[in-house]
Amino acid sequence: MLIISVQNNIKENIELLRQLSHDEYLFHNEIIGNASIGEHMRHIIELLGAVVKNYDNGIISYDKRARDINIQTNKKEAIKVLERFQFQLDKPNKTLYLEHHCSSSTKIIQTNYFRELLYNLEHSIHHQALIKVALHRLPHIKVPDSFGVAPSTLEYRLQCAL
Repeated sequence: MLIISVQNNIKENIELLRQLSHDEYLFHNEIIGNASIGEHMRHIIELLGAVVKNYDNGIISYDKRARDINIQTNKKEAIKVLERFQFQLDKPNKTLYLEHHCSSSTKIIQTNYFRELLYNLEHSIHHQALIKVALHRLPHIKVPDSFGVAPSTLEYRLQCAL
């Protein structure tokens, strides 16, 4: 179920990107800290990529990610990478190690694949919520009501509606 949830989140991001023009993708919006949707999408993609690309070697570092400006400035490239990740996610859970650089020292923390997928899902949803704020100036862009909303919040809303 977790892998399907991450794949669905990726689909939401792809559907958003397909609706945006090049200029809308690059526009620096003051309401989201003068960042662009492209910058937020690059950040989502690179963190997920740190897990997907390092599954086999077992060591993840979110700090040492690529920071690929091409993803940030070229929505077609962002879509291509997201589509590729969708098909690379379906792997068994296993122990991984998270390398974290704190000040001048490096810490290694034991984790696992599913935990890091869950982290990336929550991280993407958080950035989707910021992107959703930027979309208020783009009323022609349609995203589902669930875009940028945590699954637990969606469940809670369903319970309240009963």
